[in-house]
Amino acid sequence: MYSLNSVSLDINQGQIFGLLGPNGAGKTTLISLLCGLIKPTSGHFSIDDLNYSNHASKIKKIIGVVPQEYALYPTLTARENLHYFGSMYGLKGNHLKDKVIETLDLLGLLKFADKRIDTFSGGMKRRVNLIAGILHNPKVLFLDEPTVGVDVHSKNAIINYLKVLNQNGTTIIYTSHHLAEAEDFCTNIAILDQGQIYAKGTPKALIDATENARNLEDVFISLTGKELRDDV
Repeated sequence: MYSLNSVSLDINQGQIFGLLGPNGAGKTTLISLLCGLIKPTSGHFSIDDLNYSNHASKIKKIIGVVPQEYALYPTLTARENLHYFGSMYGLKGNHLKDKVIETLDLLGLLKFADKRIDTFSGGMKRRVNLIAGILHNPKVLFLDEPTVGVDVHSKNAIINYLKVLNQNGTTIIYTSHHLAEAEDFCTNIAILDQGQIYAKGTPKALIDATENARNLEDVFISLTGKELRDDV
């Protein structure tokens, strides 16, 4: 994993911003910094005009985080998990109950609400994982590989739901190795490698600016090379 080196980004409200790069490029480090999971050793950033140095607690209240690993309790039901995470965001009573039912229904999981998470398929767990991060209607949502390892139907349900969230005002910052998905999903993209930003812009602008590029994958290979990035 690379340290970040002079990374400078402006992400505007309402964007779906993709952070793309090979394994170890610095994507997870950058998201971890912006979420407050690790502290920067230099530099600064702000979210919704709140500077992290002075307003870290306020920032945490307006962001949602959906990690790549399932952040769920396997022996609890979907409903129990979501009530627990919702209460951590300060939701309670009928508002929390109704929000859990609404989101489970929208993602096709309501009939499984009282089943234990350890009986769920990967795609079902991924959808519950997403719900846990958005119950409080965050202004900014961080997603680390939200569709990794899921079936086509679950992937479609997740992407469509995220598009609705975005249309309703949530800014989305997203990492993925699925470049075709990112090309279709993201309004803007930054490609990172070795802790630095190699290119940023809309998917179309990046494709147009890269010689012989037909799609975002061609851009990615052109910028980061063909060398394998195996890591142990």
